[in-house]
Amino acid sequence: MTTRTSSISAPSLPLGADAFAAVVAKLRASAGLRAKADIGRAAARLGIGGTDAVRVGDDCAAIPDGEGFLLFAIEGFMNEFVAGDPWFAGWCGVMVNLSDIAAMGGRPLAVVDAVWAAGEDGAAPVLDGLRAACERFGVPLVGGHTNLSTDRGQLSVAVLGRANRLLTSFDARPGEALIAAIDLRGRYREPFSNWEAATDAPAHRLKGDLELLPRIAERGLARAAKDISQGGVVGTAAMLAECSNVGVEIDLARVPAPADIDPARWLMSFPSYGYLLSASAAGTPAILASFEQRGIAAAAIGTVTADRRVTVTHQGAREVIWDFTRDRLLGCAPGTGTGTEDAA
Repeated sequence: MTTRTSSISAPSLPLGADAFAAVVAKLRASAGLRAKADIGRAAARLGIGGTDAVRVGDDCAAIPDGEGFLLFAIEGFMNEFVAGDPWFAGWCGVMVNLSDIAAMGGRPLAVVDAVWAAGEDGAAPVLDGLRAACERFGVPLVGGHTNLSTDRGQLSVAVLGRANRLLTSFDARPGEALIAAIDLRGRYREPFSNWEAATDAPAHRLKGDLELLPRIAERGLARAAKDISQGGVVGTAAMLAECSNVGVEIDLARVPAPADIDPARWLMSFPSYGYLLSASAAGTPAILASFEQRGIAAAAIGTVTADRRVTVTHQGAREVIWDFTRDRLLGCAPGTGTGTEDAA
């Protein structure tokens, strides 16, 4: 594991002119980004997409309910992750779902899980991780499904939440700033590119940090946001852009990052706490201040554009990572087909 960082400063990625081309190549080949296309294939088979009454393509299903919305999300985990780090997989089952709820301006209500394992001993660390996270975040785990007679460990977790006012993946507009907010007070949990910044944080800090997103929504400071997923900063920006039928241009040097980090790995990492928001010039200063007041690094890293391309820049160099005029990713933008983005 790397040395823990505690500063909210966001140094520039250690990226020279020669390294930029190598980083671009890795971003284009990112497995975390390419895997999102699988979601679109499944959604097409199911006949659901971004034009439905309950739009898919977001971090949660947002179901109208009275004056607000019920939020419903689910996350499934790779077998190798559950086998390699079962306790942390259980913890992440809760953490990533709560992050999805927050990304849409919501607050969590309850968690359920489905655990498969080879016997009680195989299930124990996963269940312990689930329990620890629910207790730390203060969200009840109210049931689920268990199978202790399988030949390998598998895990999925679902969460129900509620929002008074939504942040969505469908409401970024050209000319808005693209903001990244990431908790840098962590380290990699090897061998996966998971930035661990929550397991030893106090409960009051974890709850307060998640509360920032619904407050931003309710104050009307932003309309669009997305939880940074396994696609990393650039991949998540691509999903946000596609759903909103826009493009984004990202200045890599402005992405909040720990000191002495590998730039390609960081840009494709899953942070314990990381969000992208699209906001007007009027709302951006208040959003940045709200994160920084809680010790979370935040910066305007780029601009939402009208050209439907995901572009990265560095020291005058400029490269297109994804062109939606040529290729779909999720395929769930209104008017472009069917797709979904479950548990991004």
